[in-house]
Amino acid sequence: MRSTFASAIVPGVETLLRYRGRAVTRADVRFIRGLVVAHPGESRRRLSQKLCEAWDWRQANGALREMVARGLMLELSRAGHIELPAVKMRPPNPLAVRVRPTALTALTAVDRTPILSSLRELGLLEFRQVRRTADERCFNGLLESHHYLGYTQPVGEQLKFTVYADSRPVALFAWSSAARHLGPRDRYLGWPPEVRRQKIRFLAYNTRYLILPWVQVPHLASHLLSRMTRMLSVEWEKVYGHPVYFAETFVDTTRHRGTCYRAANWVKLGRTQGRGKDDLTHRPNRTLKDILGLPLVADFRERLTSA
Repeated sequence: MRSTFASAIVPGVETLLRYRGRAVTRADVRFIRGLVVAHPGESRRRLSQKLCEAWDWRQANGALREMVARGLMLELSRAGHIELPAVKMRPPNPLAVRVRPTALTALTAVDRTPILSSLRELGLLEFRQVRRTADERCFNGLLESHHYLGYTQPVGEQLKFTVYADSRPVALFAWSSAARHLGPRDRYLGWPPEVRRQKIRFLAYNTRYLILPWVQVPHLASHLLSRMTRMLSVEWEKVYGHPVYFAETFVDTTRHRGTCYRAANWVKLGRTQGRGKDDLTHRPNRTLKDILGLPLVADFRERLTSA
């Protein structure tokens, strides 16, 4: 039993709904109904796996997109388009009970002696990818303690870097998958929706950047940002098996000017609409932010728009 899942709207084919940027047709729904009927004893999880296998619906690393398929089937069930089997078990959801990292302000493990020097005097700087290492807890705690937004768990592909000077942490970078829809960025790249869906994994989003408060070194922020982005694609490919060609971030201009980003050659792409990704009201409900971007390779547009 195999079907082809339409990822774009096809003229003459009725689209029932759109899910995660994909067009779902009545033919797709009929296929899912047939899949459920053909496997009456299977769990919802196993049905989502079979759907991914039938549609060859996979992540960039080759793994089945089970959670996305399960979400689609649940949405179709709630809308009355299909009937799913009863839930057999509810496994614990670690994300629902995730505990915020402990602030490290009271711990003595991190040396907070002020660092007051020139960039040259600071000496050798080491970038260390700390996700899924013993140093990740310290990274999370330092962000929670000293970044004005605190620590939030990234989603999708993600990397975390601590920058050390003489074995002391001086800066933190957090990166994750890029936003799926971002008008100014998509226009800058020349992305139609179908190309964006195929190429979004080649973008990285700088979710957090922090120079630790006891570090006072002129020009350090732009220097580290330039070095970080030069090595980012190689580090991404080590973990996820593919490079990234473009980086993006948001700057809250009510708090910051984004000076270090501009000094590191990031360009302003536009402004957010202040609504957030899950908005249903179409009205601003948060601070408008500048959207900044940085090409990581010279031929980024060709790589991001070619089939």
